[in-house]
Amino acid sequence: MPNRIGIRREDKNIWERRVPLVPSDLGLLRSEHSVGFSLQPFPTRAYRDAEYLAVGAQIDENLTDCAVFLGIKEMPLDFFRGDLAYLFFAHVVKGQAYNMPMLRKILDLGCCLIDYEKITDESGRRLVFFGNEAGQAGMIDALWALGLRLTEEGIENPFVWVRKTIEYPRLRTAEDAIEAVGEDILHGGVPEEIHPVVFGLAGYGRVSVGAQDILSNLPVIEISPDELLAPPPGTFDSRRHVYKVVFREEDMVEPVDPSHPFKLQDYYDNPDRYHGVFSRYVPHLTVLMNCIYWTAKYPRLVTKKFIRDLYGKGTPKLKVIGDVSMDIEGAIEVTLKAANSGNPIYVYDIDKDEAVDGHLGRGPVILAVDNLPAELPRESSARFSSTLKKFIPDLAKANFSREFDSLDLPPPLRRGVICHQGKLAPRFEYLADFVKL
Repeated sequence: MPNRIGIRREDKNIWERRVPLVPSDLGLLRSEHSVGFSLQPFPTRAYRDAEYLAVGAQIDENLTDCAVFLGIKEMPLDFFRGDLAYLFFAHVVKGQAYNMPMLRKILDLGCCLIDYEKITDESGRRLVFFGNEAGQAGMIDALWALGLRLTEEGIENPFVWVRKTIEYPRLRTAEDAIEAVGEDILHGGVPEEIHPVVFGLAGYGRVSVGAQDILSNLPVIEISPDELLAPPPGTFDSRRHVYKVVFREEDMVEPVDPSHPFKLQDYYDNPDRYHGVFSRYVPHLTVLMNCIYWTAKYPRLVTKKFIRDLYGKGTPKLKVIGDVSMDIEGAIEVTLKAANSGNPIYVYDIDKDEAVDGHLGRGPVILAVDNLPAELPRESSARFSSTLKKFIPDLAKANFSREFDSLDLPPPLRRGVICHQGKLAPRFEYLADFVKL
């Protein structure tokens, strides 16, 4: 008998409505692989319980007889049962202190924990992920925030018609609204006071692509980083367009030794040989969207000192920083806290060095939400499900009573195993220092 798969409700916060498998994919897995599914009831789930019942799933509060459990966010301690398998975004691989009690409980019970983030190919590329939706939701919210800030500064602007992402029932509805804003710009132009309106995107991966997808609903012209700093004649002649600049690593940093050429792999391997130069672009941007992966070994894009100096000189061009990557005091040092989808913005107050909720204050508006894909729950669930579904038959066939060395999982899933039968997997034995084994 295949393992029965259980899907738990999401209860980490009121904004989380995503699901790991959508009804259509679940139905195919049932018909093609004879996998059984049970779901906890969840009235605000992006896909209704009735949609799952229609494709043969069961609704069961206790997820009776399930051997594998799927979720999105962390699961509560009292949910875990011994010797069973759990898949979700665990947020433990960096030794995150707030999740060590959860990892300790999973180890004590002898559960198998598989982290979506670590299901990868041989090159380390993630195979189960959200991405585009984070950029899409982030850009919608950034446009909304831009409209608020400009209005507060007394500037009538077309962006005021954009709403928060969570106020749109579907992505298509948001795109239609932004297309209407684009029509206003084509016919009436952007106000002279803010021309040119320039959106800068740090990064070019899935998150950046999602943000650019939303921006494409406006009449947008792409220019290079060099053209931003030294615009050729006629570059910004039209007020009936907005402008986009995509920044790559070679735009953000330079070798400390001028005789040393920029090499991408060398930068990744030896970031201490490089220093940040991104600040030269920031004064020319209206909105900055941060879409890069960052750790402390890399230079920051924006520092507190830079923002204090920029805003200390008057009212700068920069209005909004959309920190989609959302590392607290990370690449964007003025990202001081995580906001939530209901109240996704705050102002970095340069005088108080603190975050002030809303869009008023002396400093840029900061958009910083740590689960932006949840703002587009149906679309992000469908994309996630399309990548996860291929692993479900193997999970349904796996014998989790075997020891790790003989666990019958394909390599990508084995790479995602954090712990099994009370022991950390070899790749994650370093977590013993964090979980205090």
